[in-house]
Amino acid sequence: MSAQPPVIGGPGRPGAGDAQGVAELLRTIPLFRVLGDDGIASAARAGMTRRYKAGQIIFHRGDPGDSLYAVLEGLVKVVFAAEHGDEIVLNTLGPGETFGELALLDGSPRSASIVTARPTYVFALPRAQLLALMREHPALADEFLHMLGGLVRSLTERAADLVFLDLAGRLAKLLLRLADAPGGGEVRDGAVVDGGLTQSDLAALIGASRPAVNRALQSLAARKFIETRGRVIVLRDVAALRRRAGMSGM
Repeated sequence: MSAQPPVIGGPGRPGAGDAQGVAELLRTIPLFRVLGDDGIASAARAGMTRRYKAGQIIFHRGDPGDSLYAVLEGLVKVVFAAEHGDEIVLNTLGPGETFGELALLDGSPRSASIVTARPTYVFALPRAQLLALMREHPALADEFLHMLGGLVRSLTERAADLVFLDLAGRLAKLLLRLADAPGGGEVRDGAVVDGGLTQSDLAALIGASRPAVNRALQSLAARKFIETRGRVIVLRDVAALRRRAGMSGM
């Protein structure tokens, strides 16, 4: 994975007005919400914001893990690159979601790369400031553990899906997840998946090949479950997709 051009505007600490705007966005993220107004304002002042174009790298696998990141706008891909050059997408993260947590726990290098799927605005909080906030606000440490527990549960669920769901079922479940904004409500008919993801990205996320995903998309479209418009996918029958994904009882 090659280096990318500089970020739009470059990194920098938010000014007084910007810090207030960042604080408003941080209030929507459960990890920071527990800090209260004063703690959120302190976090906004202590961190840095950066804007990226689509396709830029936020950090590489192997880089030092010195900051916690939060997506304020846009979408990023968690990418694992093998030494021989192949890359797979492990996850996608949108507004309100955080990344970079694991490296903060043990000081290890980054375990994966983060690449923007579309123009993205992120907030970065250095590890030292995060630890200081945890000392001042013990609830932040509890929420951090809660967040890590959610990550482990998500990974466990995806491992189970590989065993118990066929490819079309995994794809249906992925589309429902991508259509659901973090913290959003029930996905309804007409919801749109427009994350800048290729069919290869979708295939990597569910452990399949691109041709197989293409066939599965065509099958779902033929049954009127979805409608495809290039990379944009419209969910036409959410109830049917939930049944196909084995989620009808959830």
